[in-house]
Amino acid sequence: MATNARTEAVLTGLAGIRGWQEELYRDLHRHPELSHQEQRTAGIVAGRLRQAGFSVHEGVGGTGVVGVLANGDGPAVLLRADMDALPIREATGLPYASTVTTADAAGNGVPVMHACGHDVHVACLLGAAQLFADATEHWRGTVVTVFQPAEEVGDGARTMLDDRLGELVPKVDVALAQHVLPAPAGVVGTHPGPVLSAADSMRITVHGRGGHGSMPQATVDPVVLAAMIVIRLQTVISRETAPTEAAVLTVGSIAAGTKSNVIPDHAVIQLNVRTYSDATRTAILGAIRRIVVAECQASRSPKDPEFEVFDRFPPTVNDPDTTARVGSAFTEHFGDRHRTMPLQTASEDFSDIPTTLGVPYTYWGVGGIDPDTYRKAEQAGRVSEDIPVNHSATFAPVIHPTLDTGTEALVVAALAWL
Repeated sequence: MATNARTEAVLTGLAGIRGWQEELYRDLHRHPELSHQEQRTAGIVAGRLRQAGFSVHEGVGGTGVVGVLANGDGPAVLLRADMDALPIREATGLPYASTVTTADAAGNGVPVMHACGHDVHVACLLGAAQLFADATEHWRGTVVTVFQPAEEVGDGARTMLDDRLGELVPKVDVALAQHVLPAPAGVVGTHPGPVLSAADSMRITVHGRGGHGSMPQATVDPVVLAAMIVIRLQTVISRETAPTEAAVLTVGSIAAGTKSNVIPDHAVIQLNVRTYSDATRTAILGAIRRIVVAECQASRSPKDPEFEVFDRFPPTVNDPDTTARVGSAFTEHFGDRHRTMPLQTASEDFSDIPTTLGVPYTYWGVGGIDPDTYRKAEQAGRVSEDIPVNHSATFAPVIHPTLDTGTEALVVAALAWL
């Protein structure tokens, strides 16, 4: 049977799963869970996979779930979805909006929302798993589903790998993943090569000598020092990075002092760097340290600065051959709804899984915005103003055609191997 005929045969079951898939999505959206706290979501996932006939491993890396469906000889395809939500108070006005509050890792009470679309990812992968289980006569091989915790904090993939993920699954031939984006629903986008940036957050503490605001000559002012560092850091991108090399450096926080007439003894700067190559990443992180040290010396800082790097994400670099294979299958199935996905400055930890397993991968985007709404915003030149993006309190993918498209994309991509 030709590939497109097999695809249509597997997707015949799509109408039959819509009812429970929609309800599942609403339920997940209404009950979001923070990173490493995804117990309820994991339980629902495990139950659905077992019901579909998958062999299931629970508690992988804490709350991760792995399902394996072996169906004769053939390639093994790994499909991944992330499960965690964000500490954001939902403002979508949806009838199934989250009202959840919980304690975060530090014990602080926070609101919780699926503001990045991971509920879409889980619903789509469970739908695809069911379709494969219901149509085993139309494919051969092994489907491996990985439901990952803690993508938002960048260590969920690693915790699953450290908890023997590679031993729990058969040797896979390819790894595939997708993400819902602020693009028209019904559209899918692929991009060979670098597609998501590496991310590095850095906390820098610079030291001064405190004193009375009326006697600055007796102090070393860390507020001025921090300000000079922030200004000078702008040149890392504008003057030290080639215009053809995409990179972002953002200072998101400066904290110093407690009173208007007291010069403090230290300041804390927090910044974030996004890069697409190891060479650029190394150069920019080195430039930051060089500039901070030099500015501290210029200001007569009494102590060396302190650097702490945290929330690190690897770059996502799609394998060109794998991406071309998926792209060809998408074009055959979706037609002109398959497009080139622009370079994204967001970051992900999915690539840790295929990199560690030693297999090629590709990661694509699925639109989640009502097409008419998006078109009107585009025609008015107001996409940035009118279309909520991931991590926004008003980010709300439309259920259809988003769920259908995401489910179809997983099936179509996997069948390019199975």
